[in-house]
Amino acid sequence: MHQTFDAALGINLLHANQAGAEHNREHFDRWGIHCLNLMSSPGAGKTALLERTLATLQSELNMVVIEGDMTTELDADRLRQYNIPVIAINTGRSCHLDSKMVAGGIHQLSRDYDPKKFDLIFVENVGNLVCPAEFEVGEHAKVALLSVTEGEDKPLKYPLMFQEADCLLITKMDLEPYVELDLEKLVTNVRQMNPYATIIPVSAKTGEGLNLWFDWVRSQVHGK
Repeated sequence: MHQTFDAALGINLLHANQAGAEHNREHFDRWGIHCLNLMSSPGAGKTALLERTLATLQSELNMVVIEGDMTTELDADRLRQYNIPVIAINTGRSCHLDSKMVAGGIHQLSRDYDPKKFDLIFVENVGNLVCPAEFEVGEHAKVALLSVTEGEDKPLKYPLMFQEADCLLITKMDLEPYVELDLEKLVTNVRQMNPYATIIPVSAKTGEGLNLWFDWVRSQVHGK
């Protein structure tokens, strides 16, 4: 009976979160904002990627970041130097952002700015390869990051993250010569989980692959 209750509770929580995500997406659609949800394990390079992305695209797109972190604003402070709105959300003990948390960020955005002036919202989710993939936040597309230091087995061990991804960035390619990674096998493992995701190897340090990533972002915003 206890197990049945727990299962039902989980289903109800996910159902409530999904309803909230759809409500968030309605706001984004009404304002004409495209939302991308960035997910990865801790240290895979989400913030570094955003730094390069904001620096390059801020001249052509009006962007916002909703920054999820368990306890600090360290990543948010890194992104504020690009003079765009960065809304920090501390999740406390929660290992992911959910639609209600992001709704709070949306309300803050609409209170402090005219949201119709923005083209793109990046949601930088809490570092975790499991929970963020289960909770939609209203995004139009999911972006997963996997660094070369994590190994080619992660798509098989954490399948939902890779099944849900619309785009997978294989990060820290500048370290590939120094780690034992079979890149072809990694891509094969991803394709077992998801045959359709766009896969882009990148390095925020050297710039490898970033133009392909920027083009993918542009295509999402402009619907091409």
